[in-house]
Amino acid sequence: MAISIVTNVSALTAQRQAHATESSLMRTVQRLSSGLRINVAGDDAAGLAISERMTSSIRSADQSRRNVNDSVSFLQVAEGVMSSVVDRLQRLRELAVQTGNAAYSAADKAALQREADQLLQGITSDVGNAKFNGETLFSESTSSIGGDANKRALLDRLKIGWFNEAEQRIQTYFGIDADGAQLTIDVDNFTDGASNVLAYVQGAVNGDGTWSNLSMSFDMADFSPPDLASDRVVAHELVHAVMARSMNFSSLPQWFQEGMAELIHGADERLASAIGGLGAAAVVGVVAGGGFSYESAYLASRYLHDQLKDMGVAGGIKGLMQYLSENAGSTLNTALNAVTGGTYANNAAFLADFGANGVAYIASNMNLTNGDTGAIGGLDADGGPVRTSTGVIDDIASHPSVLDGFDERFPTIGGTTGSKSYVLQVGENVGDTLRVSLSALNASALGLSEFDLTDISAINILHVDEALEFVNSQRAVVGASINRLESISATLATRSENLSASRSRIRDADYAEETATLTKTMILQQSATTILAQANATPQLALTLLR
Repeated sequence: MAISIVTNVSALTAQRQAHATESSLMRTVQRLSSGLRINVAGDDAAGLAISERMTSSIRSADQSRRNVNDSVSFLQVAEGVMSSVVDRLQRLRELAVQTGNAAYSAADKAALQREADQLLQGITSDVGNAKFNGETLFSESTSSIGGDANKRALLDRLKIGWFNEAEQRIQTYFGIDADGAQLTIDVDNFTDGASNVLAYVQGAVNGDGTWSNLSMSFDMADFSPPDLASDRVVAHELVHAVMARSMNFSSLPQWFQEGMAELIHGADERLASAIGGLGAAAVVGVVAGGGFSYESAYLASRYLHDQLKDMGVAGGIKGLMQYLSENAGSTLNTALNAVTGGTYANNAAFLADFGANGVAYIASNMNLTNGDTGAIGGLDADGGPVRTSTGVIDDIASHPSVLDGFDERFPTIGGTTGSKSYVLQVGENVGDTLRVSLSALNASALGLSEFDLTDISAINILHVDEALEFVNSQRAVVGASINRLESISATLATRSENLSASRSRIRDADYAEETATLTKTMILQQSATTILAQANATPQLALTLLR
């Protein structure tokens, strides 16, 4: 090896190693002092990129948890208001039940109405003043869950009495029942333009003459609002519906189909008007001659009812209707022949008798000037109680408000009101949101702005029940949202924890490894310093050659 003074290679090598050791020592000290394995991109470029994405997710998840907790608080305030509304509605229902007792005078009901007014004002006030962080919680819309007032009034009366009382009359005087089939109530799609048709029943004809897929449609132009005589129309149409499910309805002549409905309905005033315009003989001659008019069909049915009673048929027309119901597929011809023992061999035989004796029957058996309508079971038809035009059907049912023979499907004429929507950011990414809507819950929105304890108690109870159902459904939505948010919060906590653990494995310093590295580099640093000193002394050997 050459001895050189100008270039000390050994010193350069030792110096280079000392610098490398110093750099390693500084990196180790930085890791130990910061606790991080990756302090700058040069420590691990890929690891830094991955860990920074994880940091973004962790911080977003933590903020999302805070969002969720705030949202839970927000919804809990709303739910508290709803609970207060329910309490007030429960008291309103108590008042409605209380005023249904005839023992209370008008003054008593007026006092109860004053409490009801305060309760309703309290509901509107509570909902209107409900705020969170200065933001009004609920919509202030006054759109009612009751929907169109006239449609609601009709449906109310169908539910609380008209249907049930009509069914009871049909069961009592005709002895027939439907079989639990579905009956759809339609107040939106009436299509018959005839001025004298207020409602109709339609359905699909089956092979045995019965009908399926029944619907009962009402012309709201004639039920706006429904008056106390409208219940007769309901009874008329329900007769068609029950007959359509209990016998070979399609085979029956029109006069009999409509006559039976008119017999429950009562039509003395209609008949008197027709006789006054056309004469008794002409009215009789319509059905007797094979034609049809409501007045003539009603008259023929009254005549047939009395004739059957005179023949000893129990209940008169009831015996005939029961035969049609109990003998599937039978026609009016076979039923008349069987029930009358051949006196009326068929429909033609009865119509011949009616044509010959109908005018005399009017004169001797019918009173068209009194207040009774001539409905079956009433004064004129059977010597029963007087059935006036407003008293054929009672407004309030004395039995459950569900038809025995049908599964009624009432339309939703309201069901919704204005709502206020909120979008809650519950996750770290775009689209990680939860939409919550809070509907208006003021007295008008709940369909109670006209709550009147002097009105029919059953209607008040029905309206409060609808309001309670609506508010409780909203509470259920809010409760479900709170549960979902709490679940999201737990998920976010788990995600943050797992991401933190994953980031730690990538970025955090391993102190066992780093302290070992520190010890090694410190020894190497000392060693490099010693060697560098020795390397710097090497050129001194050249001086010995000059001595």
